[in-house]
Amino acid sequence: MGNHLLSIGELEHQDIEELLNRARFYQSQSLYQSVLPATFQNRFVANLFLEPSTRTRFSFEVAEKRLGAQVLNFQANVSSLQKGETLYDTFKTLEAQGVDAVVIRLTEEGILKPLSQRLSLKIINAGEGKSEHPTQALLDLYTMKSYFNEIKGLRVAIVGDIKHSRVARSNTYLLQKLGAEIIYSGPQAFIANDLKGTYLPINEAIKQADVVMMLRIQFERQNEGRITSTESYREEYGFTEERLKLLQPHAIILHPAPVNRGVEMDDIVVEHQQSKIFEQIHNGVWIRMATIERALGGDRRWVSSSKVDEFGIKMNGFSGIS
Repeated sequence: MGNHLLSIGELEHQDIEELLNRARFYQSQSLYQSVLPATFQNRFVANLFLEPSTRTRFSFEVAEKRLGAQVLNFQANVSSLQKGETLYDTFKTLEAQGVDAVVIRLTEEGILKPLSQRLSLKIINAGEGKSEHPTQALLDLYTMKSYFNEIKGLRVAIVGDIKHSRVARSNTYLLQKLGAEIIYSGPQAFIANDLKGTYLPINEAIKQADVVMMLRIQFERQNEGRITSTESYREEYGFTEERLKLLQPHAIILHPAPVNRGVEMDDIVVEHQQSKIFEQIHNGVWIRMATIERALGGDRRWVSSSKVDEFGIKMNGFSGIS
């Protein structure tokens, strides 16, 4: 049987390392245009995106189809959810019809874990309110591992709307688990009291960081402390062209996207050689392939971890995650 992926906290170090190595294997297969066995051709995965999404939704769908799974794209606006059906009954219906796993994004928080305890199908959290987004954190880690041998001691600055960000939370939980040092920066109204770390002004945060992770302003989740001027936000908390001078030569820039260009980041920063935003998006497919394989309980015996070495493209540090 496979495993749910609801939160970063449920992953042990071995789980994280296995997911990264499987993602790297799948990326290597793509680079060499190898044909994967049809392991999942009779397995069904449903995508339930109850909030808007482009990158994550398509990334999961591409991943599922690369694995050969049968993909069902759920349309909430024409489903029985509109008639008052509970999410549990929707899941039970899919389970009864033979669906093996569900990828879900939703606004509510705290309901996926109770659901998972009542279902046989496996649940992958693709964004639960402002609480967690585990596959985003994993793909961010995967991207970091492309550039840094060790995560332990790495200084990661998370900048922007931290309070409303599930990306900030999942990354904090994952990176602190692996020994990284987290620096936060952003407006006072966007401080997250539930996250431990050092708060610094943005200029100092960029100066000190090995990784600068910019966040989207979550306009749709703001109640108090709403941003009224995007111009002033850019000047005070945005990664402007001027602030590129503060970036260390070895540092990289990340953003979960979509980017509000000219607000969180200037165009030149998004397109800068040290920006790895589109690389993150690319890496999301491989991480999500590994995640879906884990959920479906795929047989991994048909390829050993040493297979990656045969291609001569194994990443620095992928033999471990320390």
